Amino acid sequence: MQHTASNRREFLGHLGSGLSGIALASLMQRESSGAVPPPFAPKAKRVIQLFMNGGASQCDLFDYKPQLIAQHGQKFDPGAGVRVEASISTPGALMKSPFEWSQHGQCGRWVSSALPHLAKHVDNMAFLMAMQSVSNVHGPASYLQTSGFLPPGFPSAGAWISYALGSLSDNVPAFVALPDAKGMPYNGRSAFTAGFLPANHQGTVINASAPQPITHLRPPAGATHITPASRSDGLKLLSEMNTAHAEQRPGDSQLRARIESYELAARFQLAAPELLDLTGETTATKNLYGIDEPQTADFGKRCLMARRMIERGVRFVQVWSGQGGGSDNWDNHGDIANELSTAAARMDQPAAALLTDLKARGLLDDTLLVWTTEFGRMPFSQGGTGRDHNGGTFVSWFAGAGIKPGSAYGRSDEWSWKAAEDITTSYDFHATILHLLGIDHEKLTVRHGGIDRRLTDVYGSVVKSILA
Repeated sequence: MQHTASNRREFLGHLGSGLSGIALASLMQRESSGAVPPPFAPKAKRVIQLFMNGGASQCDLFDYKPQLIAQHGQKFDPGAGVRVEASISTPGALMKSPFEWSQHGQCGRWVSSALPHLAKHVDNMAFLMAMQSVSNVHGPASYLQTSGFLPPGFPSAGAWISYALGSLSDNVPAFVALPDAKGMPYNGRSAFTAGFLPANHQGTVINASAPQPITHLRPPAGATHITPASRSDGLKLLSEMNTAHAEQRPGDSQLRARIESYELAARFQLAAPELLDLTGETTATKNLYGIDEPQTADFGKRCLMARRMIERGVRFVQVWSGQGGGSDNWDNHGDIANELSTAAARMDQPAAALLTDLKARGLLDDTLLVWTTEFGRMPFSQGGTGRDHNGGTFVSWFAGAGIKPGSAYGRSDEWSWKAAEDITTSYDFHATILHLLGIDHEKLTVRHGGIDRRLTDVYGSVVKSILA
């Protein structure tokens, strides 16, 4: 059958009203959507990323340094005439952590008393102990850790994964972002951007604590003139217009992305209520995540929602701890003992519960759980009891599918000031995530601005030492 433009419009016209035309338009274009089978067998099918917004202090959480205790209160002098600088302050004296340290698990991993719940799970984790960022400014460093580039405009990791693999279900997005109830992270919605990829790969933002967690899913309550019949007629007309527009502009991905977004939104209207409804979860599960405790309620609810989402086919879920700005996050310039302990207490139990829950349900076998931040903190004090930004070293950890449990890679110097051995970067971090999903990070590319762009830029190696 020869499909002329006239024949195609006539065929679409006979499909009836509603979303069927939009669905067909999407299906006709799906070959070029970007989703392709992984080039080799993946260990992980899905990813949950826990992002500590503000720069979680490695030397107060996971990077134990006896030298900080021994030299507490002394002027920091790394020797060899090296100049010591800080981001926004004058370097103070070396400052030991206000938290107690102890070893945990068979692997003997040191964890501070700020994280009593996660400390019980170190034998399930693989640590990157010498991560490093070229920036110690929140915005650029956050972009680097989420998109692989310092400036804005580049696709986030979730968008790349959505583009490469798509969702595991037709009824849910491939990429979902769950920001803190107190506000968006640094860089706002651009933290979840699709950049130059088709717009349908951007993160679907769900505000878990809002009366309407997903905006624009239904007509406004006051729009009484919008009826099922009028919506059906409007969608039919929209389908016809979109089809005619697409035929005239075969290389325009924006329209295709918009059509696919409409189609997904229609299916999501049916799936979202059940996806976000926690009433069916047991009391024991809710208690595990700390949902009924004020301190852990928000992060606990979002961690539980993340588990429900990956069960229902979402490919990449990003859960944020802390808002952008100078407070209510991990940007602890003023008082580590009080500010970091508050941030840690909100996150610790829910994050440990998520790991426990995933493992108990068998989901950890093919789910990758990642904990990270944009940079670390300085080993010396700021204003007496705070710590300034430190791109020189920070810690991330992985757990789950394809990960060697109880392992660690890299080492910082004796003060936790600079990464010293087996240094890893955002490029290695992302290369490893893609590898576990069955993707060669060097081959996942999109031509943009005359350059074959990729999540890892022109760098990065898979951190094989933490792989099972």
